[in-house]
Amino acid sequence: MRHARGYRRLNRTHEHRSAMFANMAGSLIEHEQIKTTLPKAKELRRIVEKMVTLAGRGDLHARRLLRSRLKEDRHLAKLMDVLGPRYKERPGGYVRVLKAGFRYGDMAPMAIVEFVDRDVDAKGAADRARLEAEEVELG
Repeated sequence: MRHARGYRRLNRTHEHRSAMFANMAGSLIEHEQIKTTLPKAKELRRIVEKMVTLAGRGDLHARRLLRSRLKEDRHLAKLMDVLGPRYKERPGGYVRVLKAGFRYGDMAPMAIVEFVDRDVDAKGAADRARLEAEEVELG
């Protein structure tokens, strides 16, 4: 029977899993779309949906709870200032998981995780800004 089996272990220790999902959640918040394996994507969806719901509350306690779960302050700022208000009126279902075939090396099922109503320009914005800054320095 499946009693008390609330999450996927993914062959990782608790510390590794929590660090991995903190990093993946930060990447998803920053780029609003990432590609990963299907089991990780399904588990990440549960984690990020709870974070967006907390960010929609917008109070200090929610900010402190999210700060304990995310690694970088810029991800927390975007979650509280952009994503929280964007999905405040939506009653859940902020993230979608799309199947994306199989990985070449080991045939692992892949998936794309993205926010519903995402900002298309968010993906790669940091890289574009970095390249423009380098061009200004050199030019």
